Amino acid sequence: MRVTIADSPEEFATRTGDLLAGRIEHNLLATVLEHFRFRPSRARALFAHVCDAEGTVVAAALRTPPWRMLASVMDAATADALLAAWLPRDPSLPGVGAPREVARALGCAWKQRTGGVSTLATALALHTLEDVSAPARPAPGRLRVAGASDRELMVRWMREFAVEAGIGDGALAPELVGRGIDLGALHVWDDGGPVSLAGTQPAIAGVVRVGPVYTPPAHRSRGYASSAVAAVSRAALDAGARRCALYTDLANPTSNRIYAALGYRRVLEWDELDFTRRSEEAPNPPPS
Repeated sequence: MRVTIADSPEEFATRTGDLLAGRIEHNLLATVLEHFRFRPSRARALFAHVCDAEGTVVAAALRTPPWRMLASVMDAATADALLAAWLPRDPSLPGVGAPREVARALGCAWKQRTGGVSTLATALALHTLEDVSAPARPAPGRLRVAGASDRELMVRWMREFAVEAGIGDGALAPELVGRGIDLGALHVWDDGGPVSLAGTQPAIAGVVRVGPVYTPPAHRSRGYASSAVAAVSRAALDAGARRCALYTDLANPTSNRIYAALGYRRVLEWDELDFTRRSEEAPNPPPS
């Protein structure tokens, strides 16, 4: 097999488009790629694709610092080959997010090649929906698209979401909110004022991913998030999406329960792993 590491999102998109569009497991990679291709970025990303002996692309990965690598479905041998090519370009790789078995294979390959430690940061589940079930107790209020007047509040909520979800300090919140508002992809549930937010991602092969979803503590337990997710999911399907998808933290029984009640069904487990080196010294090269 041959691993190609590149800096160009356009080259990566050209080579991996069919692979990423072909499986729901790859939707997160595909939506991150779309964002990166069509917005300026302060970070220099890395992209990799793996070809078999016939030249067919069989696996892909990308990383937009400071985030973890995102990886497609692949077997253990491919995971090892990918890490062997990736680490010389990105020796400070902080971790990986991938379907569970893939994450474990990449974590094992990383440990073997660096002598470091791989630990589970978050266990997620991907859910999909093709038909929305109305909330049993709809919340008062209505869904609307977030506008310029919501920007300051949305940035604060996005920062709170990032900290609560354990995905950083929210430093990118202004950029994410600005893009979401510009694209009409950030929504608020309004009950005499904003009480919850729900974002949507670009449609990839007929799939619209919902997220982030956040309700501040003061507004929780009133059904706002459930009603917001039901509404954005229905709007996406009405606009032509074949299905919607979203991720949940498996440690959060509340979100898993309310989304299941709306018609979302779990289709796979996704693990986020953190990589920690045992020392700051460069790793020894793997045995030949």
